[in-house]
Formats: sequence, C-alpha cells, structure tokens
Amino acid sequence: MYRMFIILLYSCLFCAVSPTHIKGKFTTQEFFKFLVKFGFQKTDIHFQKETYGYIFGNLTSNQNFKYPITFAVLDRPHFLHYYKSRDIVDKEIACQVMFQQLNATAYHPKCNTFGQDIFRRIPCPKDKFCVDEDSPWNVIKNNQFTYVIKNNGQPRFWYVSMVACYLDEDTCTWHHYSGAPSPDNKTLTNMPQTIQYDFWLVNGSPNLSVYNSMLYQFSFDRQNTLELYLLFWLCYIILLPVQIYAVRTQRHPVTKLFTSSLVLEFVALCFNVLHTVKFAADGVGFAGLAVAGDILDIMSRTLFMLLLLLLAKGWAVTRLELTYKPLVFGVWMVYGIVHILLYVWNTTEVDIIEEIDEYQTWPGWLVLTLRVAIMTWFILELRNTMMYEHNMPKLNFLLHFGASSLVWFVYLPIIALIALQISPLWRFKFILGITYSADCLAFCVMAHLLWPTRSEQYLLLAPSDYTAGIEELDEFNESPHVVHSDTVALTTVESINADDEDVIFTRPHKNGTIFS
Repeated sequence: MYRMFIILLYSCLFCAVSPTHIKGKFTTQEFFKFLVKFGFQKTDIHFQKETYGYIFGNLTSNQNFKYPITFAVLDRPHFLHYYKSRDIVDKEIACQVMFQQLNATAYHPKCNTFGQDIFRRIPCPKDKFCVDEDSPWNVIKNNQFTYVIKNNGQPRFWYVSMVACYLDEDTCTWHHYSGAPSPDNKTLTNMPQTIQYDFWLVNGSPNLSVYNSMLYQFSFDRQNTLELYLLFWLCYIILLPVQIYAVRTQRHPVTKLFTSSLVLEFVALCFNVLHTVKFAADGVGFAGLAVAGDILDIMSRTLFMLLLLLLAKGWAVTRLELTYKPLVFGVWMVYGIVHILLYVWNTTEVDIIEEIDEYQTWPGWLVLTLRVAIMTWFILELRNTMMYEHNMPKLNFLLHFGASSLVWFVYLPIIALIALQISPLWRFKFILGITYSADCLAFCVMAHLLWPTRSEQYLLLAPSDYTAGIEELDEFNESPHVVHSDTVALTTVESINADDEDVIFTRPHKNGTIFS
C-alpha cells in the first residue's frame, strides 16, 4: 500500500492543474493547445469596474511569423464547436470548420467591425502592445494585452486556447499555419515556430486586488475554498491535541488506529491550506502539496473505514481475535487503491471541458458501488455482533457507533446524486463542504465514543501477559446462552455434584465477564 501511494504520488505531480498564472510555450507543430478553464463571477452592478474579470499578460516570440496565429478567449456556447473540430485530420479544413461559427461573432478591423473582442493575433511585437489593442489605456501596465470580462447575467466559464490558424485579411478565410516562412518569404515550411506565453486570469481589478485577495486569484468554482480549509483546520487543531491526550492516557489498538486516521487527515488539511494560501498570493500555489494533501485525505478516510469494519466485527469489544483477516484487509486495500486511482483518473483522463465531477465517471461509480457494498457488509457484521452481546454498556456503544457510522457511510452516495442537479460553478464547493463537514463530525463522534473514561466500559483492556486466559474467556463470553448483568453485585449459583457435596459461588465482573 505504501509503495502504491508513492508511485501514484509521483505520477500525480504531473497531473494537469489550473493555476490562474499561466506560463509556458506553444509550438505551431502542436496545432492546438488548450490552456485553461476559468470561471468569472457575475459583475456587480454597483461596483462594475472593481468586479470585472481580467485576462492580461504577454505573448511573445523570438522568431518571425509570416502570419499571426490565434489566441482565443471563448465562453462555452462558442467554444464547444470550435474545440470539437480541432481533431479533423486535414488541418486546413480543421481551421475553416473551427472558425466557421465564429466569423460572424469575432471582431476584426477588416472582416467584422461589429463583432466581440475574443481573438488576439499573436505573437505580439516585442515590448509593444498586441496589434488588436486599439485602446492602450485599457491595457494593464507592463502587459501586452488585456481582456475585460463582464458577466451581467450570471457567473460563467471562459476557455482560453491557442491554435495555429490565421485569418487571410484579403479573403476573410481561415488557413492552417504550417511553420516558418521560406527564405524568399513567399511560402511556409514545416519547421515549427514557438510562442512564449505568460498571463493571468483574475476576478476583480488588478489595481484593487488587495481589497478582494480571498477571491481575486480563484476561478468562481473555487472561490471560498480557502475559508473552508481554514475553518476545518481550526476544528482539527483543537480535536487532534485532545485525541493525542486520549491515546496517551489509554494505549489501546482501537484508539491508536483512530488517532492515526485523524493525524493523516490533519496533515492532508495542512498541505491543502498551505497550497491554497500561496495560490491566493501568486496564482500558482504548491501543486505537489495539493496532490499529496488530496491523497493523504483519501488514505485517512480508508483507514477510518477499516476501523469501522473492525469495530463492527466486535474486535476489541466482544472479541480479541479477528476473524477473516485476509478478507477484511483485502477489501480495505481494494477500496483505497480504487479511490486513489479515481483521483488520478479525474485529474489526467477526464477532459476538463466536460462539466462533470469525479463521481460522474465510471471509476467514480465504482467507488460509490464499493462503498455501498462495504456499508452493507458493515451492517450485517454489526447486527451479528450485537446478537451475541448482552452487556448493556457494550450494546449502547455498538448502537451509537452503528448509527453514526451509517450516516458517514451513506452521505457520499447521496451527495454524489444531489451534485448531478447542481451547476458546475457551485458543485465543487458543495461536495467539498459536505465531505469535510461529514468527516469532521464523524471524527468528533468517534473521539467522544472512545474517550478513556467512557471506553473502558466496553473495550477489552486486558494486560498483555494475560492473552491466553482472555481468549478462553472471550470464547465463553461470545456464547449466546451467557446472560450478563451489571446490577447484581453478587450472584450465588449452587451446583451440586453426584454426591450433592460441592457448591460453587461465582461473581460477575463489572464488564459482564463471569469469573469464578
């Protein structure tokens, strides 16, 4: 399991991320490159200038281009046909098909003077504005281009891309830019050319970013996540020391396993907080920490699930010996590996254009199916354990434990179904908030149930040198004909042998196990 975690962690370091500060290179040999999807918030009618979305930066090259290629910023309705047509094998035809629906929409000083400002002809002249910037006062200082995004109706996603297509200004038709110009500057060769890009996408005015630093760098669907992370980080920073005190007071396998799960969750949350705080400052963050935090979060939940299964089977409560160990640990490992694979799949294989979350993919449905199957198994094991237990403190523990655990098991399939009806602009925040709330509540309840002064009533706390005797008593304790009682201080049982001479007195122990 540890090796699998390391391999997946390294592979995820190369997963696609969506920072708001985008830097890189584009070559004409690639033909098309999708750069980022970003949600711009609704423009505030009272403070429009401050709430505009902005895209600004530099698009330069050290090479001479015979024709300028295209940098496009499109909303979803305009983007879908344009994006799907990029895979046409004949790139000359691909350019014509991609832009056929945009010709009447996009502004061009010669071909369409009434269109929208959605294209930039690139590369921009070095140390100068892009040729399409006809209002220099509108360009953010030290940048070559600026888009101002205004969503009057509601927040929307906008999609940024580059494509090796150029517009012939004489015929107003689109053509494929195949490479560098020939020595006579009359034709194009197949030699690729490169453009360096460095730009930002932000919600709010760059000149007033200090006033909305919690929202400025974030896509609309990720806004307020920093506040969520900080809120739960504060909860865990209170809960974790309390639980560490509990595990030091009562050194028991159950409390140790629970504390390990809690520590993993706290470390994961610390990683996510660090990444998000830095992201709010520079639009990049720590991508590696974010990946590690997400995987540690998954491992924490799977470890917590293992604890629930062990307790449902009565381990350390009604018996010390665990039955069907290979099955229990096998199911636990399969669920953990599949859940991590789902995370990798969601970040590497799911097209970012698709407005779906991780639980709307086939690995996501597999994880939910496994979770429901494990929940069913949990209920059956808990029912079986409770049938053979007659000690009231233990039964009360199992009853409260079962009710809270079922809520934890069932919340994820429910929110996955509810999320189908929620807009992608709010879906990530909804799932994140419910997930962290449910996990935090489950940890708090478990810490309460396993508090030393309470758990000593139902956990088997035998000394290490008395295991053989406890195993014998445990087998006797599991027998269905044994009836325990805590209300009777002394029970006298008269047993007479064949000669009617032997009498045996027995006294029940406070936890219900009968000693003679």
